[in-house]
Amino acid sequence: MGPNGKSLYLLTADTRGADASTCSGSCAHAWPPLTASGTPTKGDGVSASLSTFDRGDGTTQVTANGWPLYSFSGDSGPGDANGQGVASFGGKWYLLKPDGTPVRTPGTSSSSSSGGY
Repeated sequence: MGPNGKSLYLLTADTRGADASTCSGSCAHAWPPLTASGTPTKGDGVSASLSTFDRGDGTTQVTANGWPLYSFSGDSGPGDANGQGVASFGGKWYLLKPDGTPVRTPGTSSSSSSGGY
């Protein structure tokens, strides 16, 4: 989970470990990148390796095990996972487990039932 308990996703169109995002413009509006102004900190139970890279828009995006992290504008609150398995913007969106691996299951209404991050 990200700040405020929101679910975090990866986009399969991104290249793991590339320190770059393929999601900008309307994509970043629908799938806001998780950004940080300093070193990201892990929440309880998170074992994924966290890092950051500079985006083209001047913000600093957080990665988990090399995957750029995003939230979803269609999730209204903590525990929502309405973006799970959605195909858009050149790839599929998947929740991340606390170890930084994707949850590759069909969509669900709760990240807790899918083991989401």
